[in-house]
Parts: sequence; structure tokens; C-alpha cells
Amino acid sequence: MGPALSLLSGIGDPRDLRSLTPAQLPELAAEIRTFLVQKVSATGGHLGPNLGVVELSMALHRVFNSPDDVIMWDTGHQAYVHKILTGRASGFDQLRQRGGISGYPSRSESVHDVIENSHASTVLSYADGLAKAWQQRGLLGQHHVVAVIGDGALTGGMAWEALNNIAAGDRQVIIVVNDNARSYSPTIGGLAHHLSTLRTTRGYERVLSWGKRTLQRTPVVGRSIFGALHGMKKGVKDIFAPQGMFEDLGLKYIGPIDGHDHAEMEYALERAKVFDGPVIVHAITQKGRGYGPAESDEADRFHGVGVIDPETGEPLSAGGPTWTGVFGDELVRIGHERPDVVAITAAMLAPTGLDRFAAAYPNRIYDVGIAEQHAATSAAGLAFGGMHPVVALYATFLNRAFDQVLMDCALHKAGVTFVLDRAGVTGDDGASHNGVWDLAMLQVVPGLRIAAPRDEATLRRALREAVLVDDAPTVVRFPKGALSPATAAIRTLGELDVLAESGDPEVLIISIGVLAPMAVEVAGRLRAQGIGVLVVDPRWVKPCSSELVDIARNARLVITIEDGIRDGGVGASVSQLLRDHDIDVSVRNFGIPTVFLEQGKRAAILSEIGLTAQDISLLIVETMARRTDLGADETASGSIAN
Repeated sequence: MGPALSLLSGIGDPRDLRSLTPAQLPELAAEIRTFLVQKVSATGGHLGPNLGVVELSMALHRVFNSPDDVIMWDTGHQAYVHKILTGRASGFDQLRQRGGISGYPSRSESVHDVIENSHASTVLSYADGLAKAWQQRGLLGQHHVVAVIGDGALTGGMAWEALNNIAAGDRQVIIVVNDNARSYSPTIGGLAHHLSTLRTTRGYERVLSWGKRTLQRTPVVGRSIFGALHGMKKGVKDIFAPQGMFEDLGLKYIGPIDGHDHAEMEYALERAKVFDGPVIVHAITQKGRGYGPAESDEADRFHGVGVIDPETGEPLSAGGPTWTGVFGDELVRIGHERPDVVAITAAMLAPTGLDRFAAAYPNRIYDVGIAEQHAATSAAGLAFGGMHPVVALYATFLNRAFDQVLMDCALHKAGVTFVLDRAGVTGDDGASHNGVWDLAMLQVVPGLRIAAPRDEATLRRALREAVLVDDAPTVVRFPKGALSPATAAIRTLGELDVLAESGDPEVLIISIGVLAPMAVEVAGRLRAQGIGVLVVDPRWVKPCSSELVDIARNARLVITIEDGIRDGGVGASVSQLLRDHDIDVSVRNFGIPTVFLEQGKRAAILSEIGLTAQDISLLIVETMARRTDLGADETASGSIAN
């Protein structure tokens, strides 16, 4: 690691950390920050959150004995320092790359990782269950359950369901709130205001300590007065630092603690460790700490970065137009024309492109915190009140609100538009962030309509069409990153865009969304083999267009290509549609297998699962050849019989 990182090079295990003297800890913390900037700037990843938890992570591993004591993170993007301290520093050259270490805790990497947590607000439920299991087995007390949760994740309803259950028991669960006032951007909501109040009254304990020292020096009455004041402690705290909210739940509260003070953090955690019951340790941290470009980034403190210059924090490659940017731009235009259009985000204003809408129409944007379920049902309420809400989420996070989409929006025929960013294979962040579930999951929702635009023009058009629907929920989905090249329709067949055609169309290819260029390339390869082909893009993929029935009648083979799970996806719906109309034609569906995809670059993942123009073309050519041979055999047999 070089001479500048001499202490860090000696950390291969938490025991090495515990062998250091308190005087060495600030130097190690500085080395870890240097290491993080060096490595994450070269690969991209979650830089700001991890710069903020260096001392906190060190204190956890000095006080607790992982893996015998379990330390879990919510969300797991703040676990880089945990990985470094548990012997994985050498893997950071391949952070978030195929064959390298994950950007989240990973059970396959280390015994120190118990949950692979990248969907927020879940860790307290894991902790509750683990503590119950250890209590049943007589292990609780010998081993400790430690759940680290960010203040952003604490805004999620599931976290409060878990808190309610944890508080109802007498089991020891140590909850560490990493409070940096941010999830991606600044944390919002009632809980955020409560934690803010606690942050601004950190002098309370010092005042009480001063009072104790002063009064106990007073002869005769001093100790009695202090005892009386100490008896008033909870009431005083409710006035000056209202942590009573936690204590009223039955949770012991320790804090607020300076999360960057090694001694304070270790002392607070030692106190929590010996408390026989559930306890909250409230640590105040600074996201992006120690790295100037991150500290000065008001938007998100370098929450997530691409490849950057480690000295300046500037991106090393200029970014072009993105799907997210086009969505944000078009929604602002729609907002100018439609005062009834409002927007909802679940703590991801800038990442979903809604920051532009918020700047243009600050009274028409609602950030509900990490609360996708609430976002969906609140959107239905807005629709009932005469507004048209646009709910922008990452596709993977809509999974959390399925019941609300089904029962609260679709059942009530609520005109709500869900915009799903990062749909399809996203790659670098691994299994939990791939947005491959929505197309299959939403097929069963009655009345819901799904648009899968293929380029900028069709995205703008789909969004405008979606917000016109006031009697059903609509979904517009698009992938992560740079825009796809424009794929113009050469003509239309009813609602279908024709993207390519040649000869007598023996093969019908139904292209779904962003994979249009791949479908067109497949058509070119088939044309070179003398196979007639027609490529169509329905644009709106649920419900299936009735025009597909008519053009499928004349095809020998129907192909669907989608970047979602094949089982139950658009291809499956097309197959069902054709069966329902007694269309006797072979259908082959290409998409994502029902597996959890490993991290890696999108192109490499698509190649591994056979979702490339070359693989699809080869299978089509082989299929058509077999059918031709079979037809020839049948003709020959018939001739002999005659």
C-alpha cells in the first residue's frame, strides 16, 4: 500500500485494529480516507458515505468481536471501511467489477458479512430476528447483535415496524444511528427534524456534567440538589433534547455522540454493549469528511461517483445526454403546460432527475423519504384530489411497493404515472440493483399500462402519453446511463413502429424498449442469411397490442427480446395472447433468466446470458434450418407414400 499507508498495511483482521493504541487511531483514520479516495476514484462507487463512517467503523470493530458479534449495515453502501478492516483492502482495485469485491456486504466474500443489504430500512428487522434466534439458543449475551442504520434509512416505515418489535422485547439489540442528515441528498421528514433537534442540543450532557461537578462541591445540600435534578433528567431532556421519542418506545438512548471522536464513540459503544436490553447509540457524522471536493458538494457530498480525478474530484470523462436527464427535462416542460402535474421522489431527487422539476416548481414536488409504499398510496390520494402525480423511482425499488400499486392505485383506477429509472441490467451494483423484475411483476396488475421507450424521442412521447391517462396507473421505464442512439421507425402498423423489414417476413421480432438496436442488428444478420424478417416495437408493452395477432398469423417464428425477467415477462404475455387467438406459431422469448445476476459491466452480463445480436441470430438461423429440414423430410415422405 506504500509507505504513506504504513498503519493500514498492517490491518488484515479486526484483531490488528484492536492492538493499536488510541494515539494511533487518528493516523489510521487518515490513511483509510486516503485509501478510499485513491481506490474509489479509480473504479467509481459510494465515496461520500464511507468517508463519513471511518471512525465509527473503527470503533465498532474495536469494541465488538466480529464475526462472533454480528455487525450489519443499512444500507450496505456504507460498509467499505468495514471491508477494509476485515481484510479486504486488496480487493478494492476491482471494486464493483466482475470477479472483484462488491459495493455492498457480500456473504460470499467474508464471514464478517451476514446480510447483503442494499435496499434500505431492513437491518432492524434482520437484527430483531437474529436476536430472537440467539435468545432461543441461549447465545444472546455471549454474542451481540449490532445494527448500523443511516438516518435516511430510518425514515422508512419498515424500520419503525422493527423498532416497535425490538422495543417490545427484553432482548439486547444495539442500534447505531449513523446520522449525517442525508440519504442521497438531505434527509427530510418528521424524523429528520427530530434528529436535527438532537444534533443541535449536544451540550445537554455537558451541562449536566458541569452541574454535577459544581453542585457536589457545595456543602450539605449540593448532593441532594443534584439528585433532585438528576431525577428530573428525562423531563429536562424532553425540553432540551427530546430523545424521549426513543425512550418512550422502551429503547435506551445514548447520545448524540461525535461520530468522529474515537474515544467518545468507543465509550458510547462500550456502554451499549453492557446494557441488558435494546439500546440506540446516536452518532453524528459528516458525509464526505476529509475530502475537500466531497465536503463542498452541496448536492450529495459525493454520495456516488464515477471515475474521477482524485485531486479535484472532477469526472475524467465528459458525460453526454442521459435517459434521466431527458426525463427530467421533459417533465419540466409538461409541468409548464399542466399545473395539475406534481412529482414524488423517495429520497432520490437528483438521482431520478426530479431536481429540475423541483427547481422550476418547488411547491409541486414531494420528497417522502425512503418510503416507496407511502409514495405510491400518497400518489393515489393526489390523483383522487385532481392532480396527476409522477412517481420517479429506481426500477428495483418499485418491488417494495407492489401491493400499493396493485391495490391502492390499480384497484382504484388512480391516474398515477410511475417512472422507473435504471430498468433492466444495471451491472456494477450487483443483484439487488438490477431493475429486471418490473416487466414480469407488473403483468398481473389489472388495467396498468407499461411503456418501454427505445430512445429519446419515444421517451418524451411515452411520458406525455402516460400523464394523459387518468383512469389507471401507467409505467414508463428506461435504463441507466447514456441515451441509446435514435432508432427511427420506417413505418407504422397501427400502434406498432416498424423498425426493419426484408422479404417475406418468416420471422417476426418484437423488440422491447432499449434493445431496439439489437433487434435491428438481428434483422440485418437474418437478411444476410436470406431469411425474411419484420421487426416491430409496440412502445406500450402492456397490454399487448392486438396488431401483433394479425402479423403473427403469417410468421413461421415469433421472437421477443426484452431486458427483463423472461418468466412472466412481456414475451410470456405475447405467447399467451397468441394462444388465446389460436395462432399456431412457435414463439421464442429472449430475456433475463430467473437468477440473481452477479456484478459486472452491462455488456458483459448480456453476453454471458446470451442476450446479444449474435447469439439470438444464431439460434434463429438454427431454428429456421431445422424447420426447413423437417419440412423437406415431410415432403419427401409424402412423395414416397404417393
